[in-house]
Amino acid sequence: MNKAPAGWEIIDKQPSKTYKFPDFVTALAFVNRVGAIAEEAVHHPDIELSFGKVVVKTTTHDAGGLTEKDYDLAARIDA
Repeated sequence: MNKAPAGWEIIDKQPSKTYKFPDFVTALAFVNRVGAIAEEAVHHPDIELSFGKVVVKTTTHDAGGLTEKDYDLAARIDA
């Protein structure tokens, strides 16, 4: 299995990354882009949105943990 992309941490067996933004509107736009990527990949992360900050966590719920899909999605989000 691949390692998490740079900047991602494994927390509670989930790749997780915090993104910082200057304001809520920019953070929300990022969440919408992540949502589109997730729909295309048919793999949906947990997303936490707050003012100027988005936390993305991936896991493969039906597999009970990490799979290649999690690392692939993380890389696609960063791209």
